[in-house]
Amino acid sequence: MGAGVMKSGGDEGRRGRRKSRRGQPMSEINVTPFVDVMLVLLIIFMVAAPLSVVGVPVELPKTTADALPGDEEEPLTVTITVDGVVMIQETETPEDELVAKLSAIAAERTSEKIFLRADGRNDWNRVAEIMGLLNAGGFSDIGLVTDIAGPVPTGADG
Repeated sequence: MGAGVMKSGGDEGRRGRRKSRRGQPMSEINVTPFVDVMLVLLIIFMVAAPLSVVGVPVELPKTTADALPGDEEEPLTVTITVDGVVMIQETETPEDELVAKLSAIAAERTSEKIFLRADGRNDWNRVAEIMGLLNAGGFSDIGLVTDIAGPVPTGADG
């Protein structure tokens, strides 16, 4: 009989402690919501990162050339799509207005560097014509943009 009394007295003591804890503020950090938010942000950035690539989709020729050194100005890019459409940055530009627009842009820039992105399926004559128009527009430093890891050059020097 004494064991039953002790047991009931022990339960009341525990219940009393639980009631007193509920009134006190919790002093432990719950990291579960923080981890949930971080995982959601990680997924958002993983999905959004490929979408942030600026430019017109073209299939660039592949070469083993090194990348050109960067400037302090945002690089100006002219793109020739597979259809032969010429675009300054992301704006479609008729060929007869290209020199006038490039001249206006060249007057505001300090660098004469321009990048030409041409789809690899374009005719070389078309690319050369646009390069001539870029030069007539005031840009003498023309960089041809290619993809990395193209065919490895083989030479007699070995």
